[in-house]
Amino acid sequence: MRFASELVPATLIRRYKRFLADVALADGTLITAHVANPGAMTGLQAEGARVWLSKSASLARKLPYSWELIEVDFGTAQELVGVNTMHPNPIVGEALAAGTIPELAGYASIRREVKYGRILNGKGSRVDFLLEDAARPPCYVEVKNVHLMRRAGIAEFPDSVTARGAKHLDELAEMVVSGARAVMLFVIQIGSANAFTLARDIDPAYARAFDKARTAGVEALAWTCDLTRHEIRLGRPVPIEP
Repeated sequence: MRFASELVPATLIRRYKRFLADVALADGTLITAHVANPGAMTGLQAEGARVWLSKSASLARKLPYSWELIEVDFGTAQELVGVNTMHPNPIVGEALAAGTIPELAGYASIRREVKYGRILNGKGSRVDFLLEDAARPPCYVEVKNVHLMRRAGIAEFPDSVTARGAKHLDELAEMVVSGARAVMLFVIQIGSANAFTLARDIDPAYARAFDKARTAGVEALAWTCDLTRHEIRLGRPVPIEP
C-alpha cells in the first residue's frame, strides 16, 4: 500500500480526544491532525516524537492532515511504526491478491465487507474478507491492527478494551460450526516484532473469547509489516505465543 503523496514530517505535541493530535511542522507551524486510531496508543504518543503526516487533496476536509507514522526506539534502534488503523485492510487486500499469505492463497474470489454473524442492537457485522472457491468451504478472514509493544520484539493486541473484537471472535467461531473456515489475522505495523501475544491484562474478556474461538477451530495468523515513508506492505509471519 503506497501513500498517495509524500509524507510530511512533524513533531508531536499531544494527542487528545482519541482522534486529534497537535503537531508542529518543520517550519514551526502548529496544526491539528486527524488520528485514525481509537486505541490507547501506549508508547506511541510521546511529546517531541517525530511523526509523519499525509495530506489530503480534498478541500472539503476540515483536517487535511492525517497522522500515519511515528518514529519509536524500542531499545535497539529507531524505527517507523504505523498508527493508522485504516491501513491493515488494504495491506491485506494487496497481499491476498498477490497470494503472499500461503494459508490464504488459491481462492477463486475475494470479497470485502461481507455481512455475516449475529444481529446485535439492530446491526450485523461485516467480515473484512470472504474467500470463496467451489472446491472448498468459504473462508472468513477478520483483520486486526497491532501497534502495541511493551517488551522488545513482542507485539501485543489489544491496546484497549474491545468488546467489538470479542464479538467478532464469537462470530468467527459460529462460522466454523456452520462448516466454514475462519481466520483471525493480526497485522503488526512494527517491523521489528518477532512474536505476537495477547495483552491479557488489558482485556481479559477478549483473551477468553480468543481462547474459546481457537478451541472451536478458528485459526490465527500474525504478520509484521515492512514500513517506509513511501509505503507499507505485509512483511513476514511471526509465531503466536501462548
